[in-house]
Amino acid sequence: MKITIRPENKNDYKNISLINDMAFGQENEGLFVEKIRSNKKFQSNLSLVACMGNEIVGHILFFPIEIISETNQFETLALAPMSVIPELQELGIGSQLVEKGLAKAKKMGYTSVIVLGHAKFYTKFGFTPASQFNISSSFKVPDENFMALELKKEALQKLSGCVSYPKEFDEL
Repeated sequence: MKITIRPENKNDYKNISLINDMAFGQENEGLFVEKIRSNKKFQSNLSLVACMGNEIVGHILFFPIEIISETNQFETLALAPMSVIPELQELGIGSQLVEKGLAKAKKMGYTSVIVLGHAKFYTKFGFTPASQFNISSSFKVPDENFMALELKKEALQKLSGCVSYPKEFDEL
């Protein structure tokens, strides 16, 4: 199975929403992606699609967010959402999306990524509980599911604070 991964374009929007809705079993995910695109910090080159031929079968989005402490702020990326058509899950498409997305983020100069997701899946890529870096979530979530990854060695070592998400994340 040959998968190609590329940045989204306007012609992909409807399919991206549909795939997110199917993968999460609810319309909120597709609406979330649509709303996040209208945020001025949205970067279309950090919203990637996985294609089999001409058909979009998966999507991943990275969005700039901040870790805020009492004394400073630090920019990082949120990985949210990542989705694959249900019938094609567990075939490695999601892993390819994560790997390509992390490589793209690193190439763009980002030094870390935060994710709220399945610990079993994301630990394969080096994500660990964000609490190990003294980073907390503004949402009430299990520690094992709120994770961070350093794209640059020791990028999070001297930080602490709470992740600040844009208002679009509150509507999920």
